[in-house]
Amino acid sequence: MKKVELECSGHSVALRKTEAMKKRSVLTLMSIFLFTGTGLLSPAAEQPPVRLPVELPEPVIPECLGVNIHFTDPRPGEIEMLAEAGFRWIRMDLSWAATEPRKGQYDFSAYDRLMEVLQKHQLRALLILDYHNRFYDQGLSPYTEEGRQAMARWAAAATQRYQGRGILWEMYNEPNIPQFWKPKPNPEHYILLAKAVGKAIRQVAPKELYIGPATSQIDMKFLEACFQGGLLEYWDAVSVHPYRQSPPETVRPEYTKLRTLINKYAPPGKKIPILSGEWGYSAVWKNFNEDKQGKYLARQFLINLLSEVHLSIWYDWHDDGPDPNEPEHHFGTVRHRYFQGRQPVYDPKPAYWAAKTLSSQLKGFRLAQPICLDSQEDYLLQFQRGKESRWVAWTLAHQPKERQLPLPEGKYALFSHTGQPMGSQTAGPKGMVLTLTDAPQYIIPLSRDNKTTH
Repeated sequence: MKKVELECSGHSVALRKTEAMKKRSVLTLMSIFLFTGTGLLSPAAEQPPVRLPVELPEPVIPECLGVNIHFTDPRPGEIEMLAEAGFRWIRMDLSWAATEPRKGQYDFSAYDRLMEVLQKHQLRALLILDYHNRFYDQGLSPYTEEGRQAMARWAAAATQRYQGRGILWEMYNEPNIPQFWKPKPNPEHYILLAKAVGKAIRQVAPKELYIGPATSQIDMKFLEACFQGGLLEYWDAVSVHPYRQSPPETVRPEYTKLRTLINKYAPPGKKIPILSGEWGYSAVWKNFNEDKQGKYLARQFLINLLSEVHLSIWYDWHDDGPDPNEPEHHFGTVRHRYFQGRQPVYDPKPAYWAAKTLSSQLKGFRLAQPICLDSQEDYLLQFQRGKESRWVAWTLAHQPKERQLPLPEGKYALFSHTGQPMGSQTAGPKGMVLTLTDAPQYIIPLSRDNKTTH
């Protein structure tokens, strides 16, 4: 598959997506639904929808964690395994081409099935409104008023159909790179489209959450063009894809610059958070492997929380192929092969155990504060749930190093980033000496005396 090299903060980044991959969900078109200006002329789904809060997620673990998928019909046992890892969100394409198979006629039946499965497992969806349709603008990304209004009508039909399901509606996917905005990126055309879709959604489902632009990396030039074009009037959050081959912690200065830019252009009194809508690491990039991928998943989620990013979605749920030399095939938390009738139905990678450990060890916790250490390469984060505190520690150093951590006196259990018990240690009046590595360690109080914030 074609690979694109881009520069980001001095790092060469191998992006792992092609248009074919993003569209590879096979959608069976079973029935055609018609939409008019007054609504959908189609039967309601058999199972009554559960109404979910139409709000952005709070930064509480695991409610702020998700994963990308590429299907509307999961295999038996697949969603169960995904949910057991602690993911509470899925991100999935809502393909315009697949759901408007005839001009002006919509078929959302595949997504009815997906919504039913997600409802059963109490998962929320981020649905991407993408890409183009052969009936409009020669099958290119919309660039005429006819094409924009056609996509806006389709988006309005979808949001009206699924309103109240707690969905985040995302305007397109990576419109700043040529794989996805055909024939080449055009900020002006994107802004006009995003406005048309935003107006249509607000007219039929004004309480639904609308976000964008889902840029490849944190493309400040493209983002500022969107903000200058007035899109923050419509968006409830700004989504970005901070891919890189450098450590997750290198994203922090970019988030700071983006937040400054949002504040500059945001309407008065409107708070617009940043969402990490897609970000992962291939296990077969140069100098990477599955173990490093698992460490980076945990650190990515943790550093997003430290950066006040309220939703983190990992790319990808499972490996997209078996080729050991193809980076595109190895972003998953589980391996490619599916085992029907076996539990688990996929072989977990360290990234899967890292997600499950973080979501279980810190379930119900939110970041209380980072604890300042005398080295910028060492991290100690305190999480709190009521009066109970837990800590996570790691270092960017390439070799393990001993650190005196300023923890309250008491006894602690230690767990690795993949959930393995690492014994216990006691903190005295000066804290606890712990050997830090590049893998996060979970530090759990064992006595009631240190279940308070210090």
